[in-house]
Amino acid sequence: MSKTSPGNYFEDFRIGQVIRHATPRTVTSGDVAVYTGLYGARFALQSSDAFAKAIGYPRAPVDDLLVFHVVFGKTVADISLNALANLGYAGCYFRAPVFPGDTLSALSEVIGLKENSSRKTGIVYVRTTGYKDGETPVLEYVRWVMVHKRDPEAPAPGDHVPRLPTVLDPKVLGEACPQISLAAYDTALAGSAHRFGDYQIGERIDHVDGITVEEAEHQIATRLYQNTARVHFNQYSEGKGRFGRRLIYGGHVISLARALSFNGLANAFHLAAISGGRHVAPLFAGGTVFAWSEVLDKSELPGRGDVGALRIRTVATRDCPCADFPFKSGEDYDPAVLLDLDYWVLMPR
Repeated sequence: MSKTSPGNYFEDFRIGQVIRHATPRTVTSGDVAVYTGLYGARFALQSSDAFAKAIGYPRAPVDDLLVFHVVFGKTVADISLNALANLGYAGCYFRAPVFPGDTLSALSEVIGLKENSSRKTGIVYVRTTGYKDGETPVLEYVRWVMVHKRDPEAPAPGDHVPRLPTVLDPKVLGEACPQISLAAYDTALAGSAHRFGDYQIGERIDHVDGITVEEAEHQIATRLYQNTARVHFNQYSEGKGRFGRRLIYGGHVISLARALSFNGLANAFHLAAISGGRHVAPLFAGGTVFAWSEVLDKSELPGRGDVGALRIRTVATRDCPCADFPFKSGEDYDPAVLLDLDYWVLMPR
């Protein structure tokens, strides 16, 4: 019997299957420093213990997307090691703050399976929950991924596409955010005077800057999250594939877009939920990522006079500045679009 694992193929999954993922990960201040070096995010809450303590946190929390990536990375060996592409996300809630020293683990349930017409691949839908210290849920999300079949002639293990939430309930968005002190919230230190009331539904913001992705950076990021998907790190195998080179992890694009959004959304200090997201096109090293955002909705939160929630759509593009807000032409995305992400952030009032 082989002691190594080739990973799961489409026909290995079953609806209702529960997978407890290996390798709990204690998040350290070193991880936070590397994450900052990779993306350059400047949000004050995650950058400064002093700022965080002043407004009501015990210390600076770990960036929400670093939590997402670490939890996501736990799932790759079981869910997407043999993936062709990660396709999208829905129903993502950040449930509790994470701080350096907390240990993250993950559990997934297969909630849907759909074989593709080619019979060479299928779509696997999973709901994943991330926990800190083994018991406190910090994150939950649904994702769907296209996975190779081991044998194209093997029967499909199921045929069910789950109903996915399209818009999340803003009433629960404050769960991972303590009451903050508005008197102590220093907008000069935060980098912008614009608070919740200064944004209008329909407003579009060009985040102006661009970041070119280097080969070494996305490789470091993939390893930081212990993401073992060969499409991201194995040039020997990917050089023989349809692209001829390694594919940038889609979460890398999300973090770059979030970092770019600081210029225009500097006070969006907490990413509370992701309603939905789609990786529209692949990105490769050497491409330059730009981003723009639109305010889709605004919501007051029950019992919270300190923060409000903005529903934001952020669109990331490849090699295309966003002054004219490239998005769609009819039903089709503009060829420059990489990412279409619909999410909720909290801002001080």
